[in-house]
Amino acid sequence: MKIVVGLGNPGGQYEQTRHNIGWMVLDRIADRAGWSGKGRTKDASAVVAGRFHGLDLTLVKPLTYMNDSGIAVRKVLAREHAPLGDMLVVLDDFALPFGKLRFREGGGPGGHNGLGSIVDELGTERFSRLRVGIGAPGRGFVDHVLSRFEPDEKARLDELLDAAADAVETWARVGTNKAANQHNSFELRPADTERLAAPGEVDGPPGPDGIRRTRTGWRRTRPSEDPDR
Repeated sequence: MKIVVGLGNPGGQYEQTRHNIGWMVLDRIADRAGWSGKGRTKDASAVVAGRFHGLDLTLVKPLTYMNDSGIAVRKVLAREHAPLGDMLVVLDDFALPFGKLRFREGGGPGGHNGLGSIVDELGTERFSRLRVGIGAPGRGFVDHVLSRFEPDEKARLDELLDAAADAVETWARVGTNKAANQHNSFELRPADTERLAAPGEVDGPPGPDGIRRTRTGWRRTRPSEDPDR
């Protein structure tokens, strides 16, 4: 059984904020596995477990608030009798550009309070983590991590969550070092400053059917207008 811990804060005011991207990655995995809405709350965490693509996974979202994440992680590891080598922590990192992925096995918390709490509770830094870049703050870092994504970031967020979910699955199959070799070089596509809306919205990119909505109506894009071609 592989344990994947996504860091975040409970409460509607924190939904879709940068600090909760760890939760968002776990939600994407749960969606893929058909586990959404099937979890239970126990030992200060929202937990769902099952078999997905041949992998036995336990997804854990600590409900202790970020600064006490280690309390929930310690309880989960004790309940599952799991070694540290079977745990991955997914978290946000403002030291990385938006959209970058970075696997690392061990190392300090780097100023991340949730990661620091886990290190303090477990008494070791020797566990794997996947850092997801949320971009450098243009303001105080607390305001930055608790802010929501900008329009150009929202337009690419689904792609980032898919890439991070893929990276977690790779880790569960082949371990941290091989996952790092495959995913640390991931590059999110550049922002399309002319089309910041989501597919289907006014001035957004075309949907799967090739139709784009404009302020004057719907129109089918020509191949040369498709930004993905």
